[in-house]
Amino acid sequence: MQGLVFWAVYPILWFISILPFRIFYLVSDLIFVLVYYIIGYRRKTVQNNLRLVFPEKPESEIKRIEKKFYSHMCDMFLEMIKSISISESELKKRFVCTNLEYLRKLESTNKSIIIMCGHYASYEWMNALQLHDLKFHAFGIYKRIRNRHFDQLAKRIRGRFNGTLISTYNATEKIRYNEENGIKGNYAMIADQSPKMNRAKHWINFMGIRVPVFEGSDRLARKLDMNVVYLQVEKKKRGYYEARLVPITENAPKDPENYITKKFIELLEEQIRKKPEYYLWTHKRWKHRNEPIPKNAEIIN
Repeated sequence: MQGLVFWAVYPILWFISILPFRIFYLVSDLIFVLVYYIIGYRRKTVQNNLRLVFPEKPESEIKRIEKKFYSHMCDMFLEMIKSISISESELKKRFVCTNLEYLRKLESTNKSIIIMCGHYASYEWMNALQLHDLKFHAFGIYKRIRNRHFDQLAKRIRGRFNGTLISTYNATEKIRYNEENGIKGNYAMIADQSPKMNRAKHWINFMGIRVPVFEGSDRLARKLDMNVVYLQVEKKKRGYYEARLVPITENAPKDPENYITKKFIELLEEQIRKKPEYYLWTHKRWKHRNEPIPKNAEIIN
C-alpha cells in the first residue's frame, strides 16, 4: 500500500518540481486558496497559537499574520518539493549564507558543529550550506517518515547535496560513534520540537509560555565538546533566503548547564517577534502548557 501511494503521488511532485519558478509560485498561490479558504487546514490551531503568544495584538493584526503565514507555508511546502530537481547553482543563489567563513573557522578547530535552527523561514533549503566546499560532512537530524518510500526520497534529496539524514531514534548513538571514530560533522538540528510528556524533563518560557523543551543539543555539545551555532534565516523575498551563523558557544564543556538551550530559545524568539509570519504556527508547540510539571523536571530560567 505504501508503494502504491508513493507511485501515485511522486509523478505529481516531480512535475511540480520542474516547473519554472514563475509558474511554480502560481501553483503555490492556488494551494494557498485551497488550504486557507476551502480546507481551512489547522486554522483554529494557528489562530489560538497567535492569540496565545501575542495577547497584546488586535484581531486585525492576528488576521494579517495568519494570512501571511499560510502564504509562506505553502511556498515552503512547494520549495521542499522543488528540492527534488533544483540544481546546485540555483539552490546556492536562493539560499545565501552571509558569514560562511565563520563555519570554516569553527571547522579549523577540528571540533564537530551543531547547527541549531527552529521552524522558521526556510529550514528545507539549509542544505545549500554544504555546497560551499566545507571540510566536515553534513548530517541532518530528522523524524523518520512513516511511508518508507517517501523516507527514502527525503534521504536521496539530501544525498544530492552531500548530506546524510540521521533519524531522531538513533541520533545520539550515531553522533557518539562518529566522534569516537574521528568523523567530524556539521549536525543540523531543528530544536524547537515539543517533547512528549514522558520525556518532559526540562521546561522553559518560550514566547512567554512555559513549555517542555528538548535539551539534547545542549547535552551532546557539553559532553562531546562540540561547537554550537544558531542558523538565523531571513526571507528576503519570495523564493530567496539569507542566513547568518550566530555564535552560541565555542567552549561547551565550560558553559553552565542549559545555557545552550536558553540561548537558542532567545535567538529564535527574537526572530519570531520581529516577523511572526515566518514561524510554523500549525505546529502545536504550546500543547503541554497546562500540564502539571513533573516533580523531577528542571525549570530553565
